[in-house]
Amino acid sequence: MSEHYEPRAEQVERTGEEVRSNWVQRRRDKIYNEISANRRGEYTVPTWVLAVLLGVFVAGWIALVVLK
Repeated sequence: MSEHYEPRAEQVERTGEEVRSNWVQRRRDKIYNEISANRRGEYTVPTWVLAVLLGVFVAGWIALVVLK
C-alpha cells in the first residue's frame, strides 16, 4: 500500500521575518508575471471594473423604469 505522509514531520520552524520576506517575494513575483503578461498582450479586465460596469448598467435600468 502507500505510506502515510505527515507534512508536519518535515516542516522547519520559521521566524516572522522569514514568513514576511517570503510573502514579499511571492508578491513581487506575482506583480512581475502580471506585468510581463500584459506586455505580451495577455491582459484581462479586472473584476472590479466588470462589477462597476454591471452596477452602472443596473442603476441605469432602474432609473429608466422608475423615471418613466
